[in-house]
Amino acid sequence: MVDGPVVAVRGEAYREVAPEIAQFTVTATARARDRETALTRLAERAAAVRVLLDGYGPAVDRRETGELRVRPESRRTGERVVAYHGSVATTVTVSNLRALGELMLRLADQDQVEVAGPWWSLRPDSPVHREARHAAIADALLRAREYAEALGARVTALIELADTGVAERPMLARLAYAGGGGAEAGGPPELELDPRPQPVQAAVQARFAISEPVLG
Repeated sequence: MVDGPVVAVRGEAYREVAPEIAQFTVTATARARDRETALTRLAERAAAVRVLLDGYGPAVDRRETGELRVRPESRRTGERVVAYHGSVATTVTVSNLRALGELMLRLADQDQVEVAGPWWSLRPDSPVHREARHAAIADALLRAREYAEALGARVTALIELADTGVAERPMLARLAYAGGGGAEAGGPPELELDPRPQPVQAAVQARFAISEPVLG
């Protein structure tokens, strides 16, 4: 229980910062009349993707195999299988954004490979989140002092502080390209990517005790 006047305020902070990581998906596909050939081609193309990613070393933070699909294709009438389709998708996370465009185009230049993305974001433990929270608290204190000053009073103590949430909305820039099976002479074209700024927000609710107002 607090005796005396109290002021309740909301502190907010908003930042737009450069992304720290990017994610994209790379999908290798294969089609053949018999199952064994389709699976062999799919394994070879998936292995080629892995070798290419290995060549970028620490620029690739992580890669995660997603959906693997193998399905038969039948004629519209009847159940006779005429071909087999296979695909395997990998999600790639990259921290070296300068290498991102080159890596995506080199992957897209592989035979029967599709690339989609990138999705820009911040790391979950990015210091930007902490800085936004600190800024929101400072904003709450500033507002409380301004209200107290308007009443001829001053802030004397913090009573309560509540975090009302931090929101980060990853932004998407999508590039989709299906490889056609080999580069032209001189290699694939260069691609310049413009990372989208990432909005980061923080907000707090705070209650402060203030000295007796001077009214009149």
